[in-house]
Amino acid sequence: MQRYKLLIEFDGTDYAGWQRQKNAPSIQEALESAVKGFCGEQQDVCGAGRTDAGVHGIAMAAHVDIAKQTTAFRVQQAINFHLGKQPISVVGAEAIAPDFHARFSCMRRSYRYRIINRRPPLTLDRGKAWRIVPDLDAEAMEEAAQILVGKHDFTTFRATMCQAASPVKTIDKISVQRNLQEITVDCTAPSFLHNQVRSIVGALVAVGQKKWSQTDLQAALDAKDRTKAAQVAPACGLYFLSADYGP
Repeated sequence: MQRYKLLIEFDGTDYAGWQRQKNAPSIQEALESAVKGFCGEQQDVCGAGRTDAGVHGIAMAAHVDIAKQTTAFRVQQAINFHLGKQPISVVGAEAIAPDFHARFSCMRRSYRYRIINRRPPLTLDRGKAWRIVPDLDAEAMEEAAQILVGKHDFTTFRATMCQAASPVKTIDKISVQRNLQEITVDCTAPSFLHNQVRSIVGALVAVGQKKWSQTDLQAALDAKDRTKAAQVAPACGLYFLSADYGP
């Protein structure tokens, strides 16, 4: 049995998220079906994260064990063939040690949120970003975001159905950058709560629109109360950016 590490790009618009579901299509299920089509084996494809419905992936890391004698290149090509026209692509594959685990070996995960700050409706980016018409102050958003860096109780920024044992998480880095009409929010942490990034983005947008000040953001964090959150950013703008397995 050989373990392979995969890097996966996907459009999550029509999927119920990464994790296998009983009554809805998922990224994981599509990949597992493709693996079975390739080698006839029913194997679990384990991802570095569990994205929500509608969330996309730029370089989701995953692993799969395959008994059939093959190569990493063949694994990549065959899975992509059996995925057919689904908007999922294995963009990298490598044979890896059996103790590697895409989820538990991961040291840090990074997400990117895309905002298009303009009045005209989206065409090419429809379903791939959050369109916001009022002008956003990206510099104010960047400055306020630093309040959330470090170890905090993020109860205000977690979904009510979040199953994490503790609301305490450590954010390593948040950056907010504008490039013409596009604003990106990048967030890196060892792990995240359910809806944490989307809740953070919603709060930063409130700052960018001058509806919240830095004091308001600090107060929301300190409140440890979900009812004090701003709106949750829609799933369409969120991307799993990368998984880091370094020290």
